Amino acid sequence: MRMNLRFFLCPVIGLTLLAGCQTSKPAASSAMRGTLDLAETQAALLLREVPAAQASNPAPAGKPPLVSPRTVDAQGNLVLVASRDWTSGFWPGYLWLLAEATGHDKWQTPARQYMAFIEPEKTNGTTHDMGFKVYCSFGTGYRYTQDAAYKEVILTSARTLSTRFNPAVGAIRSWDHHQDVWGFPVIIDNMLNLELLFSATRLSGDSSFYKIAVQHANTTLKNHFRPDFSTYHVVDYNPGTGAVVTRTTHQGAAPESAWARGQAWALYGYTLMYRETRDPTYLAQAERVAAYLLGHPNLPADGVPYWDFNAPNIPNEPRDASAGALIASALYELSTYSPQAAIYRAQADKTLVSLAQDYTASAGTNRGFLLLHSTGSKPSNSEVDVPLNYADYYFMEALLRQRHLAAGRAVVDGGPVVNGGMRGK
Repeated sequence: MRMNLRFFLCPVIGLTLLAGCQTSKPAASSAMRGTLDLAETQAALLLREVPAAQASNPAPAGKPPLVSPRTVDAQGNLVLVASRDWTSGFWPGYLWLLAEATGHDKWQTPARQYMAFIEPEKTNGTTHDMGFKVYCSFGTGYRYTQDAAYKEVILTSARTLSTRFNPAVGAIRSWDHHQDVWGFPVIIDNMLNLELLFSATRLSGDSSFYKIAVQHANTTLKNHFRPDFSTYHVVDYNPGTGAVVTRTTHQGAAPESAWARGQAWALYGYTLMYRETRDPTYLAQAERVAAYLLGHPNLPADGVPYWDFNAPNIPNEPRDASAGALIASALYELSTYSPQAAIYRAQADKTLVSLAQDYTASAGTNRGFLLLHSTGSKPSNSEVDVPLNYADYYFMEALLRQRHLAAGRAVVDGGPVVNGGMRGK
């Protein structure tokens, strides 16, 4: 039975959400207009910073070239990554989203330039991150342009990703590293790579991609979630039998904790599963994950979570703006499917306004990234309280989704983007 989220949440955050329902729509629209100006200023800066960083810190001899900006290090230097890095596609994808949001086609040129560096990944079968790298770049670009060459990259990438599917497990393998530790690891992040497979079915008519995506989602739904609908980060399987070996974490505070970005991946992933299949099981799961997140006593009032909902030193723990952006974007889409639409939109609006007002960089700073205060991997003390390219990507996506909803348009549209942008509309 589906939860009535309205009554589940009201004792905890009802007054906050009521205030959000009364004031959030104008504030969110205003935040978007001002933030787009800042986003263009920052993107122009980052386009200048990348070649300078490539010249001053080239890749070592014999190593692949550094092609995409990922973050800023503790010394304030721009960090670039090779195409094989899981984050490499977010920068060109962000430029496509910026072109859509502003109606300024000038952003297409650098988007195409940086996508070309990512294209070789379409045949890289050593990674599950094909969706992040290829779909967020080529998929976003294809939606904007309907370029047949991009379609072929998507299809090749989907075929490559499919080679990592294990029928005995019923899932796509996530990592190949540390094979002395993992037999067949599957991480909750992998739910986002399924969008590539659904796109491939639409573009080719080949239902094998669709079937793999559904099997992976069903296996994850069965084994990744606790009774309260929080999610484990990693589930390791026996690759021969499909039996669960262990449930643990790699980036969360503890094996039984709720790593914030992992919860966001789950919310986003099962929302997109409902979009692509219309199976009510997936909608119910997305709503349950939303109930867990929005009803959690450790969710800050501004909607931007700490890096882990069970981090030991809350409130003295780093936030994760990337998780906040992901949650906001997912809630906007979920609001179009659920009777709890008003609650989801109010919470997404609140988070979006918080990010725009309190988590954006000043113009000309942050090496050109838009958002501040994300956390990559706190247990490794890696990328803590820094900008991250995927935070900017999902923030821009959330801005677009908010504006689409305000204009009465579909939040997710597989067809071509209408040029002319959204500024001031």
